[in-house]
Amino acid sequence: MSLFAERLVRYDDLIPCKNAFIDTRSPGSDQKENFTIIGPGVAENPNQHVHISIPHGFNIGGARQPAGCLNSQHSHLTEEIFVVHSGTWAFYTGVDGKDAKVILNEGDIISIPLDIFRGFENVGNGIGYLYAVLGSDDPGRVLWAPQVFDMAKEFGLILLENGSLVDTTLNEKAPDGVSPMAVTSSEQIAQHRIITDEELAQTVVRASDFNWNKHSYLSQFECVYEAPLVGNLNANTPIQTQLNWPHGFNISALKLQPNAKIAKHIRFEEEVIFVHQGSLTIDLGDEVLTLTQGDTFSVPIEHSRAFSNEAKNDCIVYITRRNDSPKDPQFT
Repeated sequence: MSLFAERLVRYDDLIPCKNAFIDTRSPGSDQKENFTIIGPGVAENPNQHVHISIPHGFNIGGARQPAGCLNSQHSHLTEEIFVVHSGTWAFYTGVDGKDAKVILNEGDIISIPLDIFRGFENVGNGIGYLYAVLGSDDPGRVLWAPQVFDMAKEFGLILLENGSLVDTTLNEKAPDGVSPMAVTSSEQIAQHRIITDEELAQTVVRASDFNWNKHSYLSQFECVYEAPLVGNLNANTPIQTQLNWPHGFNISALKLQPNAKIAKHIRFEEEVIFVHQGSLTIDLGDEVLTLTQGDTFSVPIEHSRAFSNEAKNDCIVYITRRNDSPKDPQFT
């Protein structure tokens, strides 16, 4: 068994939950698969499988949905980032989903602030997959739009005040002393912003607009480029994008062209690597791993790592690190 098995999640080995949330029986939302890859996420089903339980300072999850499948309007207590791994996705804001809309394609990234109701739908032709990052080890609970409670009750699901679901079609009952969660009030709705299409577009960075540059520590190597997406690349490399408000984590895209190599180095935060395109070989000293599209790996703090692209096509990975400005790497 791999020495790093507890930190490696292959896309093909993802374990989905098909009834993670209150809207999972609502027509148009009943075919989605939710994944908690790192941390507990915000799933309302206690049986949701957590692939990596090690605290990172953020949570990582995924959503896989067929065409036409919708996630109902909701908001979060922490920042929420989505990377489109596959498919075409529409994001809607507002309590009824009618305030603003933006379409994202493969490789695009969106950061939705916490005071905005949002929902999203696979508007492509096939199965689509979203890779998601939520701020904090405990991102709290989902706040659903009022109409979601009505739809859920119609299909036998009741959300309790402790954040768990009761499925009345399975003869489940709420524990003694636990009441249903109150339907979201007009006062709670009023605490959220109403934004325009133009303002929503400012929360998106298109893959075609990535600032691939040679000014980061990793991109000093030949045929390697890094693009800042959320926060600073490093503490002493303040290259920002428009997604520069505090998130509590940092995200960049790293591109390795064929035969590119990055020398051994250590990091002082967990470094979570998600392969969007191609394959990445990671030399961990004790073991060499090759990650392919959709795979996720979390490199331990201060553990030596070296990267290379041994394939014939470009490799593009998204990297998430703790803190808005992670510490500079130390090359060994």
